[in-house]
Amino acid sequence: MEIGKFSSEKLNEIIISKINHKRSEVVLSASVGEDCAAIDLRDKLCVVSTDPITGAVKDVGSLSVHVSVNDVASMGAEPVGILVTILAPPSSDYSEIEEVVGQISKTCDELNLDIVGGHTEVTDAVNRIVVSTTVLGKCDREKLVVTSGAKVGDSVIVTKHIALEGTSIIAKDYEKDLKGILTANQIKSAKDLGQNLSVLTEGKEGAKYGATSMHDITEGGIYGGLYEVCQSAKVGSIIEKNLIPILDETKAICEHFNLNPYRLISSGSMLITIKDPEELIKSLKDRGVLATVIGKITDNGIYAVIDGKQNEILSPMPDELFKLV
Repeated sequence: MEIGKFSSEKLNEIIISKINHKRSEVVLSASVGEDCAAIDLRDKLCVVSTDPITGAVKDVGSLSVHVSVNDVASMGAEPVGILVTILAPPSSDYSEIEEVVGQISKTCDELNLDIVGGHTEVTDAVNRIVVSTTVLGKCDREKLVVTSGAKVGDSVIVTKHIALEGTSIIAKDYEKDLKGILTANQIKSAKDLGQNLSVLTEGKEGAKYGATSMHDITEGGIYGGLYEVCQSAKVGSIIEKNLIPILDETKAICEHFNLNPYRLISSGSMLITIKDPEELIKSLKDRGVLATVIGKITDNGIYAVIDGKQNEILSPMPDELFKLV
């Protein structure tokens, strides 16, 4: 493809025609010639987050939606609209862009989210398709949950299993390397974990039942996420490593590639701190979401108990996924 912005005709054919409009809050949306969107939130707070996808090859469209939506959900907000930037190398073709936009549109439909704008460009500044998304959400002022809200004595909860995103990405991008390591059914199960990356349910229920902080676990894995929560709230924590839920497929993949699953990208899991966890855990279970208490918030120090010994959790390092990418 030629370097530069899409023509108006191609923009309509490949991008605009794939966009569905559902939300009444969206009063001006994506169209040729419009550089901004307009969303009427009335008396609500507008919660905004942005993220790129750089560590995956397949399903970048779907992943790009989830990573930003999950950030907004972690503040107890309801996602409303999304802006998408797609940068494609000259070696790409229109069918690849169309596939990515199809993934984005399908995921937005599943999450009741409107695509309200963005930018699509061919550039030799990238060597593969890069997608960056910005999500706008709404939240009642009194229900906003911030990462810095964790308090000493709170229970630390992790939802689902850790490293779902990393497991799915590796299973899709390195499937040939895993033959003989995992069975065909295990590889399929690992790849399908990419369908379970939303934390909208956790965000909604956590805000409802009094979570003091919520943080979706992305780059740096659960150790990185816990460190960020504690640094933000100026507290410490102590968790039991053997209580952290992890799938057999994840263990096998990480062992094969010599990766640390506790520092592997984990969209789909959320860290929640809360004074009384029982009602929240029950509510999430009723909605099909596993929630596990793995430790407590303390006044200082960030530790994981491994084989009876306290091991300090250090500041986030580059995600384990980048050892393969």
